[in-house]
Amino acid sequence: MASALTFTFISLLIVTTLIRVWLGRRHIEHVQKHRNLVPVAFNDSISLDAHQKAADYAAAKTKLVMIEASAQAILLALLTLGGGLQLIDDTWRQLLATQEIIRGALVICSALLVSSLIDLPFDYYRTFVIDEAFGFNKMTPVMFVSDILKHSLVGIALGAPILFAALWLMQGAGQYWWLYLWIVWSVFNLVMLAVYPTFIAPLFNKFSPLKDENLKQRIEALLTKCGFKSQGLYVMDGSARSSHGNAYFTGFGASKRVVFFDTLLERLNADEIEAVLAHELGHFKHHHVIKRIALVFFVSFLGLALLGWLINQPWFYSGLGVTQVSNYMALMLFLLVSPVFLFLLRPIMASYSRKNEFEADDYAAKHADAKYLVEALVKLYRDNASTLTPDPLHSAFYDSHPPASIRISKLAAYTGQ
Repeated sequence: MASALTFTFISLLIVTTLIRVWLGRRHIEHVQKHRNLVPVAFNDSISLDAHQKAADYAAAKTKLVMIEASAQAILLALLTLGGGLQLIDDTWRQLLATQEIIRGALVICSALLVSSLIDLPFDYYRTFVIDEAFGFNKMTPVMFVSDILKHSLVGIALGAPILFAALWLMQGAGQYWWLYLWIVWSVFNLVMLAVYPTFIAPLFNKFSPLKDENLKQRIEALLTKCGFKSQGLYVMDGSARSSHGNAYFTGFGASKRVVFFDTLLERLNADEIEAVLAHELGHFKHHHVIKRIALVFFVSFLGLALLGWLINQPWFYSGLGVTQVSNYMALMLFLLVSPVFLFLLRPIMASYSRKNEFEADDYAAKHADAKYLVEALVKLYRDNASTLTPDPLHSAFYDSHPPASIRISKLAAYTGQ
């Protein structure tokens, strides 16, 4: 079994990496092929210069993703079959021979630190080279480092309790530890959804109440019409880090709030903002957030149940390059390798997400003016340099939103255009 797992894992790792690189090359070739011709539906709204900028931006980002995918695959192979994870474990065993839960937490944190360090140069290049070259970056190196430190401290503050709870349950809760852990993890996530808007998000961005009274009245009227109650309407200083624009709902239960990027409010007029909000309300009315939470909980239930079985299988450890059997090693291995085994399911999840977007667009078209949603989307595509001509297969794997041409054509049916 161990050799079969080793063969399966290394085969899938190679295949998925090659697929990611192949999809990237397809995407670059496709957008560059259509670089010199604006799609007919956008002739009157997006210039050739803006279209070419979007194509070049997509190509630059995709090239980096291809390199990053290869680096991540090499690191994963080194951590598992290359013995890196076992080396980390051996090092901590020499320092903490008897404190298994503490040692396990340190091993997991060390492995996650190594993984994050390999991502750091790519994040830096994406921000200060690619986004800078295309005029999107507003961050400074000081802010970049500050965000890393903040994310790390918040991650430790929130992650340490759940990690120690997981290791404690794995060690002493008996055969059904995985079920108890699933319950703890689910409750933890629900609590985080509730407290994130008020206590965590403000650590990274400034949130201020929406001050435009006319816009505020229009939005509140739409919220009332759609039966949505929120804690308030807020503007986020997205311009401090990027010129990209967005809007979203955040929070859970009584903590729900509507958030607009300041960059979005600068670009769209009141009619367009109302249409964008109607789209977001469509997600609420169709229970997309609740359905997504339920799906995550269901998948995590299956995953932990599988881990509950794998943890007692010696071949699971030896097949992935680990010689010392332990609860924390089982957890770390599972976290590291499961994305490889689930990669080919990405088109299914992306298709489900795009279905939700179509439903939200449909709702927006019925409760606002579809013409204004089209105009808002076109502005966002142009200003965010989103390519209008993605490769269909690449899009099927990676895009949570429908391609621009398909989305606009469906909305155009409501406007008669």
